[in-house]
Amino acid sequence: MSIFTGAGVALITPMNEDGSINYDEMERIVNDQIEHGTDAIIVCGTTGEASTMTHEEHIETIKACVGMVKKRVPVIAGTGSNCTETAIYLSKEAQNAGVDGILVVSPYYNKATQNGLKKHFTAIAEKVDVPMILYNIQGRTGVNIKPKTLAELAKEVDNIVAVKEASGDLSQVAEILAESEGRLDVYSGNDDQIVPIVALGGKGVISVLSHVVPQETHDIVAKLMAGDVEGSAKLQLKYLKLIKALFSEVNPIPVKAAMNMMGYNVGSLRMPLSEMEDANKEVLRNAMKEVGIKVVR
Repeated sequence: MSIFTGAGVALITPMNEDGSINYDEMERIVNDQIEHGTDAIIVCGTTGEASTMTHEEHIETIKACVGMVKKRVPVIAGTGSNCTETAIYLSKEAQNAGVDGILVVSPYYNKATQNGLKKHFTAIAEKVDVPMILYNIQGRTGVNIKPKTLAELAKEVDNIVAVKEASGDLSQVAEILAESEGRLDVYSGNDDQIVPIVALGGKGVISVLSHVVPQETHDIVAKLMAGDVEGSAKLQLKYLKLIKALFSEVNPIPVKAAMNMMGYNVGSLRMPLSEMEDANKEVLRNAMKEVGIKVVR
């Protein structure tokens, strides 16, 4: 059974002026997301700036999110690291916090071989009982988890159940689905590819777009799964310009700017990320207005 079907939000981490985590605003965002159709909350991922958190902050944020969600939708925690032992530690702590699944990115910087990737993911999976989603994003990690590797992991390790696919290569997505023979759920890691990936057999998206249009992002998946191909495609195309603006600078710079424009108090970013450039911010603001999003700042 899939951890979730539909649109899961890759949750930002709101910050106070002093750079500490703003848990009050995080709870506000979580509640608004669930109220407006989001199917899962993915906490402490790339969009959540987990790479700049201490281990203590990382674990505390996962615990806080589980408490905020109160079992209304699944909570999936990002627990990946380029150090296998660190990933195991974070994954065990996330399981103890009560998450419904973990999201584990391929090791970055060290650039493991396919054999190394198999050993890394297997070692983590063997130390926890919760379902595990692998995260394939070569643009950030420098390595691609090949379809054959994913299929072998899905067949050999019971709790490796899904992959967040952000390669941008639809042929690779098709190959993953074919090779894994139904043993591996696929979630789009790119908001501009929800329809084609779900049409191939994917289960949904782990989304940045969901922050600003949660109901509509959910509906892109739900309509397609209900057979309304035209309605789903229409929504996908409607938000393409906005999606492009949300990735005009490295994620999560634009989406944090967008949330602040909408009246949320998500604060700034932790270095080395910097505030959005004014020209790109204006493009984002206009893209939001064009699709009817209320901009108050």
